Amino acid sequence: MFFSTRFSRLRSFRLLLFLVSFLSFFPFSLQPSAFHLSFASEPDYGDAIVLGSIGDATTLVPMLASDATSHQIAGLIYNGLVKYDKDLNLVGDLAESWEISPDGLTITFKLRKGVKWEDGEPFTSEDVLFGFETITAPGTPTAYAGDFLEVENAEATDPYTFKVTYREPFAPALSSWGNLVVLPKHLLDGKDITKSPLGRNPVGMGPYSLSEWKTQERIELKANPTCFEGRPYLDRYIMRIIPDSATMFLELKSGGLDWMGLSPIQYERQANSLFFEINFNKYRYLSFSYTYLGYNLKFPLFTDKRVRQAIAYAIDKDEIIRGVLLGYGVIATGPYKPDTWFYNPNVRRYPYDPKRAIALLAEAGWVDRDGDGRLDKEGRPFSFTAITNQGNPLRDRTAQIIQYRLKQIGIEMKIRTLEWTAFINDFIDKRRFEAVILGWTLGQDPDIYDIWHSSKTGGKELNFISYQNPEMDRLLVEGRRTFDRNGRKKIYWRIQEILAEDQPYTFLYVPMALPVIHKRFKGIEPAPAGITYNFIRWWVPRYEQKYIMP
Repeated sequence: MFFSTRFSRLRSFRLLLFLVSFLSFFPFSLQPSAFHLSFASEPDYGDAIVLGSIGDATTLVPMLASDATSHQIAGLIYNGLVKYDKDLNLVGDLAESWEISPDGLTITFKLRKGVKWEDGEPFTSEDVLFGFETITAPGTPTAYAGDFLEVENAEATDPYTFKVTYREPFAPALSSWGNLVVLPKHLLDGKDITKSPLGRNPVGMGPYSLSEWKTQERIELKANPTCFEGRPYLDRYIMRIIPDSATMFLELKSGGLDWMGLSPIQYERQANSLFFEINFNKYRYLSFSYTYLGYNLKFPLFTDKRVRQAIAYAIDKDEIIRGVLLGYGVIATGPYKPDTWFYNPNVRRYPYDPKRAIALLAEAGWVDRDGDGRLDKEGRPFSFTAITNQGNPLRDRTAQIIQYRLKQIGIEMKIRTLEWTAFINDFIDKRRFEAVILGWTLGQDPDIYDIWHSSKTGGKELNFISYQNPEMDRLLVEGRRTFDRNGRKKIYWRIQEILAEDQPYTFLYVPMALPVIHKRFKGIEPAPAGITYNFIRWWVPRYEQKYIMP
């Protein structure tokens, strides 16, 4: 990154902040945020936003990526045909309109004209068709082909018309045409996508383009002045790779970061000071995610569902909500968060009940035969290792609470934390784990086929715990074939009942998102979609800008 700090423009502003801090020592009421002045009436261009990530990206080709960092960066570089607006309605992105046939089998997209790739080549329907053919090719190692394998025929009928016909009705059809598929045909045609330089040097048409990527250090994006949506106001988007959350928080306090998702302790205690009141805005909303303890179902200890149910009863989830989240979250009962239309509030629950846990384990043959406080079966003690990723204190503390509670009923759980890239590539993808503490980010559609269908257990696919249930498989397919909301609701309610009974995961909690963002950034408007849906419209008044391009 090559920036110089705009000290002169900030001198008077910083003097004002000093005076506010000084006056806070006097015995009268003061609202520091009232002194955070804003003279700009129209958005200004310029400045950079710097945020942190505990893990580096793996690839910037969206259909090949399975980690959040890669998708977060690629989402600013690539576009899809559709996207969600602030109220979670599907709207056009590269598609300016579309028509769905009366039988629901055909979608005809009308594409925007005049859109160009970063290298100046025009975007056409051939790029969409090429992306579709790539993601459905047998040799493409992607976890996301399932939605597109439902398509019977795809064609670019003219440069600005793309038409797809499905074999059967497919409810998530429209939403699936996001930014996973569209690729620059002129750069990739005839080449192996897994070896393409676009994984490290992407060419997109989105609001930002890659400026620099230093592995395990930083990823820097620069504003794309030719973006069809309009040039973003912020010149740069900089993600720093900081594997430790405590270190990241220190960087936030010292001015090295502008934006960070805080842990509950950081949000409640450490960021509750005059400094943060003056300099940062705090946000809080139920996140589109959940955290779970998942089991490798090919590992002998976890093949009996009574064992998995017992572990669910042995874990005090309220204790985790109180002790880890400080109340900033709710107990997860399945793969959906509670405020969605497809959430089933009536599934089987597993309140903390160690006696019930011990009884279930005894039914499965696990008892303390020698009085040493540890369960065993056929001479084997009940001992396993749960892996999780480094740099996530919530998961680390969650693991410690689970470890303690399981020890109370005679189960030894060892904890191993791993660097993110190795965690994914060497352990999750290769199925080299016994149990895992991890989380999923949720979509706006209830379809969870890629995570739970028994056909999705391959190398880079998302059913890495190897879950199989014939009724689940049937319902997952049926849910994709049903368009009526009430009909889909019944299907996904039953899916949640099956998962609650089988317990392939112990569903732990849905956390609150707790981001803090420096107050110099304007245009942030919280909505049902969160706060990032309009990121390219965030801006900083010129007198407050901290960084300038050379």
